[in-house]
Amino acid sequence: MKKVAFYTLGCKLNFSETSTIGRQFEERGFQKVDFSDQPDIFIINTCSVTDNADKKCRKIVREAQSINPNGYIAIIGCYAQLKPQEIADIPGVDAVLGAAEKFQLLDLLGTFRKTPQEVSQPAKVLASEITEATAFNNAYSYGDRTRTFLKVQDGCNYNCSFCTIPLARGKSRSDSIANIIASAREIAATDIKEVVITGVNIGDFGIQEGRRQERFIDLVQALDEVEGIERFRISSIEPNLLSNDVIAFVAQSKRFVPHFHIPLQSGSNEILKGMYRRYQRELYAERVASIKSLMPHCCIGVDVIVGFPGETEEHFLETYKFLNELPVSYLHVFTYSERANTPAAELANSVPMKERNRRSRMLRSLSEKKKRFFYEENLGREATVLFEDDVEEGMMHGFTENYVRVTAKYDPMLINELKTVQLTALNSKGLMEVAETTEFITH
Repeated sequence: MKKVAFYTLGCKLNFSETSTIGRQFEERGFQKVDFSDQPDIFIINTCSVTDNADKKCRKIVREAQSINPNGYIAIIGCYAQLKPQEIADIPGVDAVLGAAEKFQLLDLLGTFRKTPQEVSQPAKVLASEITEATAFNNAYSYGDRTRTFLKVQDGCNYNCSFCTIPLARGKSRSDSIANIIASAREIAATDIKEVVITGVNIGDFGIQEGRRQERFIDLVQALDEVEGIERFRISSIEPNLLSNDVIAFVAQSKRFVPHFHIPLQSGSNEILKGMYRRYQRELYAERVASIKSLMPHCCIGVDVIVGFPGETEEHFLETYKFLNELPVSYLHVFTYSERANTPAAELANSVPMKERNRRSRMLRSLSEKKKRFFYEENLGREATVLFEDDVEEGMMHGFTENYVRVTAKYDPMLINELKTVQLTALNSKGLMEVAETTEFITH
C-alpha cells in the first residue's frame, strides 16, 4: 500500500479540495499519512495570491525531498495553473497539474513512479488553458479540523485589477443546491458540528453551464433546513453581493451564525475604482450598519489591501479613518504585491515597499484594537462555544457563534462539543476566559 501525504497552502477552498482529493486516494487503496511520515507520494496544493505564497511552495518541495528523496512530488492549485513551467523547473518536482486536471490526477499520473535521479527528465506538465476549467468539482473537507469547509462555488467573473484568481480558477460556476444539500447531509451523518460554506466568490453562487440558475439566498435558506448540523458559517462574501435579504435571513435563521467576512480592500473610492471593485465605500458602510442593526453582537471581518499603486498618504488615511469609525471586529491586512498579467502591475506611481509595510503595521495595530473592543463588548454575555482539539499549556480553545475565541481548562470530553458558557474575562493573550467556577450552562 503506497503512502500519500498532502500539504495545503492558501484558502479554505484549497483545504476542501485537498481533503476531497485525499479521499479519492483512500478509495483507490492508498494510505493517507502525515507529511513527515515517509510518504511515497507528496501532493502540494498551492496558492498564488502573493509572491510569498510562491516561495512557500518551493520551501515545501525542499522539505518533501528531505523527508523522502525518492518521494513522488505533484503540485496542484493556483500557482500550478498560473506558472506550470516555473514549477516544473523546481528540482524534485515530478508533475504539475492545472485547474482542469487536478481532480483527475489519479488517472493522469498512474503509477506515481519517480524518475531515477541519474535520468535527466523534465517534470510532467498537465495544465490546460484556464478556459478549459469549466466543470464544477464538488468538494468538502473532513477529518482535519473540528469544522468542515464545504465548497459551493468556484472561479470568478469580477477581474479586479490586482487579482490573478480568474486566471487561476476560471469563470464563476457553482454546484446545484440539490447536490450541495446532498453533501451537507453526508456531513451531517458524521460528528461534524459546524460547516463553513466557501468558494472564490460565493455571493455569485448559482451559475451553471454559463447561465444563472439559482441564487445565494436560496442556497442559504435550503442549508438552514439541514438537520444534524448545528452551525453554518458564511466565509468571505463581496459587499455588493451581500444583499439585505441574506442579512435579514441570517439574523433570524436556525443555524447560520452571526459572523460575516466582507472584503473592503480600500476605504478610498478613488482607489476602489482603480482596483475595479464593484462598489463604493458608502455601500460598504450601509451593509455594516444593516448587519449591526439586526445583529448587534455580529462579528464582522474585513479584508484590506495597502500600498496599491497610486495610493497616497491621503488615500491611506482615508482608509484608516473609515475603518476606525466602522463597527467591525478584525482586519485581514494584505500588503499589495505586483502579480504578472494583472492591470494593476502596469500602473505607475508604485508605493515603496517600506511605505507599504508601514501602512500594514498601522492597520494590523488597528485590527488588534478593534478585536479587543469587540471582545470587551461580549464580556458578561452567554454564548455557545464549539471546543476544538487545540491544546496549549493545559488550556483548550474554541469559538463562539460570533467568532470570539474562548479558552478553558483542558477536558478531553469537551472536544468537538458545543457548550453554553458565560464570557467572564480577557486574559493577557487577548482570549476570552470562562472562570473555573463557572459551570457549563444547560438549558
